[in-house]
Amino acid sequence: MPAEKDRTTRTAALWATAVAVPAALAVGIIAVSSLPSATPSATPASGAPQPASTVPVEMAAPALDDDETVACRALTSQLPVTVRNLAQRPVSAGPEQNVAYGDPAITVACGGEQPSFLATDLVYPLNKVCWHATETPDASIWTTVDRRVPVTVTIPKSYDSPGQWTTEFSTTVLSTLLSREDVPTGCRS
Repeated sequence: MPAEKDRTTRTAALWATAVAVPAALAVGIIAVSSLPSATPSATPASGAPQPASTVPVEMAAPALDDDETVACRALTSQLPVTVRNLAQRPVSAGPEQNVAYGDPAITVACGGEQPSFLATDLVYPLNKVCWHATETPDASIWTTVDRRVPVTVTIPKSYDSPGQWTTEFSTTVLSTLLSREDVPTGCRS
């Protein structure tokens, strides 16, 4: 009699194991697949600032005259420390006229040549600042066309909606840089 009781217990244990092991594996697979991805998003959501790279972003620093230097210092001193959740990064040259955010870096460059464009090109009045956009294979480049000292914002292609990123700087541009008198027609309100 004890041998038959042992055989029944053993069969029940085998069936329980046959059901429990696959169920535990399925629960484990579901738990692991629901964990957040370790790959950072190129279009970060708002929230806590992302850790910034400490490697300086390569930027040119064209020579500025005295008025441009004062204007660019006013602009860069008022730019936010973070844009959305992208923290500022060091730049290779001209910290009085250049600022970079995140990785890949969104850059803001003050000064340089006024942009040239066709009269038929689109201009974008964003938050009372007028911008002209050009596209390259790697980035969308937005330059003010209604300021005495131009500002250029470069947004890498990995970020969605470059115009919306550009608006993050319009308020500071508006409050620190003087308007030109000869603004393009599409910029006039």
